[in-house]
Amino acid sequence: MKSILTALLTCLIFVSAAEARPISYPGGWTLMLMNDKRSNSSHIHYSPSIYTSIGWRHEYLRDTKTHVDTLQMNNLLKRWNKTNEQANFYIRSGVGVARDDGKYEPAAFTGIAADWETRRYFTSYENRFFWADNIDKFTRHKARVGVAPYIGDYGDLHTWLMLETEYQPGAKDDFSVTPLVRFFKGTTMLEAGYNFDGALELNFIKRF
Repeated sequence: MKSILTALLTCLIFVSAAEARPISYPGGWTLMLMNDKRSNSSHIHYSPSIYTSIGWRHEYLRDTKTHVDTLQMNNLLKRWNKTNEQANFYIRSGVGVARDDGKYEPAAFTGIAADWETRRYFTSYENRFFWADNIDKFTRHKARVGVAPYIGDYGDLHTWLMLETEYQPGAKDDFSVTPLVRFFKGTTMLEAGYNFDGALELNFIKRF
């Protein structure tokens, strides 16, 4: 019985490992490449436990043409596991430096992320509070809803159809909507969407 439970837990870990969560399985590495209308970012992190990951993040902010490098830590504060659903609550924070036109400033950010899903439905919310002294400051909110058009087995190619909304007070085009599709198989995930403002969103995640 113990071996069966261990095998089931391992399957669940690897199925969820390819999803866009900020922590991998213990001892796992993750590469995340994110591109949307606001920024391009690359993030690589290591998860010493199921509760924590730490890594390096580079981001280019399009509006201010700013490069930001930070040491980022993600913490799982609470997870709810039920028979047919799961929910998670995280906090994500980083400290580092921002560079704009040869000028360097300390930079920091923090925010929460939460998600709830079944094998058919998905919802999520996240926010981010960013500060880089005289270079840039912003608050950003993102929310998603999604549905799986079919229910795949472990090892299959899984597909989600999603709708993302984003709100950044004070920004040009402060509200946006992006339909997108998510594919994941094993430990690899790809998302692609096209914003109603005409911007491409393309995200890639690989767990090792």
